[in-house]
Amino acid sequence: MPVNIIHRSYDLSACHFTPDTDPLLARIYSARGITSASDLPRQLQQLNDYRQLKDIDEAAEILADAIIQKQRMLIVGDFDCDGATSSALGVLALRSMGGHAEFLVPNRFEYGYGLTPEIVEAALPFQPDVLITVDNGISSITGVQAAKSKGMKVVVTDHHLAGRELPEADAIVNPNQPECSFPGKNTAGVGVIFYLMCALRTLLRSRGYFTNKTEPNLAELLDLVALGTVADVVKLDSNNRILVYQGLARIRSGRCRPGITALIDVSGRNAEKLVASDLGFALGPRLNAAGRLDDMSIGIELLLCDDMNRARELAFELDGLNRDRKAIEGNMQSQAMAELEKIQFDKQTELPWGVSLFQENWHQGVVGILASRVKERLNRPVIAFAEADNPVGEPELKGSARSIQGLHMRDALDSIARENPDLIIKFGGHAMAAGLSIKKSNFSAFQEAFDVEVRKQLTADDLQAEIHTDGELMPDQMTMVTAYNLREGGPWGQNFPEPSFDGKFQIVQQKLVGEKHLKMVLKIPGSELWLDAIAFNIDNRVWPNPNVRQIKAVYKLDINEFRGQHNLQLMVEHFEPM
Repeated sequence: MPVNIIHRSYDLSACHFTPDTDPLLARIYSARGITSASDLPRQLQQLNDYRQLKDIDEAAEILADAIIQKQRMLIVGDFDCDGATSSALGVLALRSMGGHAEFLVPNRFEYGYGLTPEIVEAALPFQPDVLITVDNGISSITGVQAAKSKGMKVVVTDHHLAGRELPEADAIVNPNQPECSFPGKNTAGVGVIFYLMCALRTLLRSRGYFTNKTEPNLAELLDLVALGTVADVVKLDSNNRILVYQGLARIRSGRCRPGITALIDVSGRNAEKLVASDLGFALGPRLNAAGRLDDMSIGIELLLCDDMNRARELAFELDGLNRDRKAIEGNMQSQAMAELEKIQFDKQTELPWGVSLFQENWHQGVVGILASRVKERLNRPVIAFAEADNPVGEPELKGSARSIQGLHMRDALDSIARENPDLIIKFGGHAMAAGLSIKKSNFSAFQEAFDVEVRKQLTADDLQAEIHTDGELMPDQMTMVTAYNLREGGPWGQNFPEPSFDGKFQIVQQKLVGEKHLKMVLKIPGSELWLDAIAFNIDNRVWPNPNVRQIKAVYKLDINEFRGQHNLQLMVEHFEPM
């Protein structure tokens, strides 16, 4: 699909970097709104103050009393990577402070999302005095009521957007709840529970609790914070960059959980040179595979594990689940694209602006990834549905939605629900991603309503795919030193994108590897510089193409490490024939 390549604008005249700042990095920082070294904090002392989080003192009081009174605490997490790291961090921190803490993660296929009355029933065998949600709970009105009716105190920690009604918990810690002045609105669920554990330790210290006990070093848990933050694709604002930078520093120095070390090993990554994108594209998907296809408790057990041999066993199990997930996803994606091609062929019309997809055999744990992949290919908002397991009453579909710039997905679903009161059973989420349930019999009606809503909010220009880059690199900038400086200039991530560039190249060689990856040797016209390049997941019906000798490409500068050799390599993200 042709795209508009747009160069990010920058203004070095407004910047005040130190003289030793790499000029290319200065340009890249400027394009991301960074004008001086002070805009790039990396020390823990520069984190936002936890005391700005609404209800955090009340939550810490409840947990401190539970520890001192030797009460049972149960953490109820979400079934994704953020939920897994949040659960593991909460358990480890509470236990390190002498608390009796266990975890429960609902099976997404049996219970759905969030704290529900059914989850409360499942929690009863743990006999919890205090129930703590992590990465969920802000919309769990009935679930909190059920827990309170069973005599539990409830502490909600979450980062998702609040609805019109808040649960009647004993304390809610969520930077996105009303009247919370905490500036880190992009903090992931794992960051929220980390902040609460810091507040708890401070409170216990003030009570003299650690007088004859070892006070835990909570910085030891920053590897979990970094992994959950990057994998949840929250915006890497300055506060999140500190958390990720510090977590990566611990991992690189070998001071991380055995489970994370095992994930790095099974992913084929080098721990000493790990970057944020490795957390998002290598470790995170393997951990997420447990929640998508099986039970996220496998992932949490891995993160809690202290034995390296056991950690390796669990990591290999997750790696196998991730391979299964990839196979399922690939098959679903082929079916989805075939269905869309059929729509265009049969109706001789354009694709819907808002795309809703469903097939009987789709796996509900993978529809979120499917929606993301189709969205990337079409540059349209996409919702993929799968049939819900064991629905009560009339059959239901569970959908996972992904949006593009210009359409706030949760608000769009809210608008559809208001105009069509019986169409959506429940929904929730963010601007770019959301989840929902509908009756199976209402799928066609929802398809139409979603397309209508998207057409209200977007224009045809919004559907034109755009790629923003940092411009072109000169041949003398394409060096290992440049690649290293770019890698270390991060951490890069959501809303603080890793530097990418564009340029015109001659194809010297091209061949398919692994059935779907295109390996090339490229040459810059007018230069003698030849460069190795690779493009992943290409359309192998079209490439390799010996008739194409020149391309326009968008790429990232990378260092390829293989058998001890280090070579410069272009990671091609998009290319078009010229």
